Amino acid sequence: MSQVTPRPGLRRLLPGYAEGTGGSTWRERLISTAAELTRSGGWQAITMAKLADRVGVSRQTVYNEIGSKQQLAEAMIMHELEIFLQGVDAAFNDNPDDLVAAIRAAAAGVLRDAGGNPLLHAVLSASHGAESQLLPLLTTHVEPIIDAAHGLIKGHLGSYDVRLPEDRVDALVDMVIRLVLSHVTAPADTPEKTADDIAFIAARVLS
Repeated sequence: MSQVTPRPGLRRLLPGYAEGTGGSTWRERLISTAAELTRSGGWQAITMAKLADRVGVSRQTVYNEIGSKQQLAEAMIMHELEIFLQGVDAAFNDNPDDLVAAIRAAAAGVLRDAGGNPLLHAVLSASHGAESQLLPLLTTHVEPIIDAAHGLIKGHLGSYDVRLPEDRVDALVDMVIRLVLSHVTAPADTPEKTADDIAFIAARVLS
């Protein structure tokens, strides 16, 4: 995935940043380094001591900035999500007059980037051991991801002519997000074909 820098406004959608901790340079360096270590050696190889040594800080700084290793895992996944949200944001900005096209572009972008993301590959290919501890963050415990994506998409909908009750719009957005996530964790076709299918469903609901 290309390493774009998310606009600051997206960070308020992420649980880790909602607490006001996201602006810490040390925190961001620790999370980025943890992701690098996971890609190269696996999650089981990460200890707070190793992370502190790699970044050049004390273990106490790691605990102060991050907390526990489980909190580090959550922050690392949220860091990746922030990058994905930047792509979704761009897809809607690039299609300000066509909601279905925006949904198609956003879905295709997420699925393409997910397929080439080494960290996600390491997490999703794990069936046992320490790596499998990260899986629930992308499978059964995905509400923070869904909430962040939902907030971003809902923020764009005011620029479209959507003639549905708000509860139906919420249901559509939730469905699209969950469909995309399901194909991130278990791809069934190419990103383009899957995005076309998701856009087709969205178009039928919106018509």
